[in-house]
Amino acid sequence: MAIDVLLPYYGDVDLMKLAAQSVMSQQFEDWRLIVVDDGFPSPEPQRWFESISDPRVTYQKNETNLGANGNYRKALELADAPIVVVMGADDIMLPNYLSVVSNAFEAFPQASVVQPGVQVIDEKGRACSPLVDIVKKVYAPSTKEPVLLQGEKMATSLVRADWAYFPSLAWRTDVIRRIGFTEGLHVVQDLALLLDIAAENGSMVVDPTLAFLYRRHSASDSSVKALDGRRFDEERAFFEGQARRFRELGWQRTARAAAFHTTSRLNAATLVARSLAVGKTDSLPRLLKHVVS
Repeated sequence: MAIDVLLPYYGDVDLMKLAAQSVMSQQFEDWRLIVVDDGFPSPEPQRWFESISDPRVTYQKNETNLGANGNYRKALELADAPIVVVMGADDIMLPNYLSVVSNAFEAFPQASVVQPGVQVIDEKGRACSPLVDIVKKVYAPSTKEPVLLQGEKMATSLVRADWAYFPSLAWRTDVIRRIGFTEGLHVVQDLALLLDIAAENGSMVVDPTLAFLYRRHSASDSSVKALDGRRFDEERAFFEGQARRFRELGWQRTARAAAFHTTSRLNAATLVARSLAVGKTDSLPRLLKHVVS
């Protein structure tokens, strides 16, 4: 089963090259790499991709910057394969990644999305375990074999703690294209997609096989938005909407979990001390509001 790997790109050139090289080093060979440069002000990405002779690799550059959400939506329009991955431009696929997700879809043909095993790394590529990822691991399904989550069970688990890693997910192309990326969402875009799938009684496979390296660093868009509180403004509004949605579906446990959004509050609480440490006191009202509301 062919797989398209979309690489919406804007940022560090060297990390982007590592990400692209990891796709080109896959054991599974029926793939395409589609890079969509969102107008990064450097000629180096285009020069580098033009030096690659593999016909499975394509590169295009936007004339105007679309922003992360807009560039994701544009990239998704270019997918043709039945399975698609929307990869982060600073993350790394281990050589077995595409084989793992392909095998998972073959074993669970009803699934809409696959989450393989992930190791978090820092700016220098070293394995690390930030608090947010420790919490994710606590709440994620604990399994030694691939398991299928569906509908209410899937939604409740994800709302308690968004333990999925968006760049590492592999999707049924028809499903992710039909649901699409919601305009106006940024830091919770991945969770919104997964909950939309769950709400229509769709399913996801969780395969514990380590296959992906997710890079977490302080300069990331989500980290910056978290420290100044913008992330939590979006999260609070999102969870309020999801609580209403799941109450209407009769999924009371899911609705309660969304209304309380425990791990989102805990994340904000940990950032209160960090904001004080770096002297960013202007963010405290936003952060404290999210902790208590």
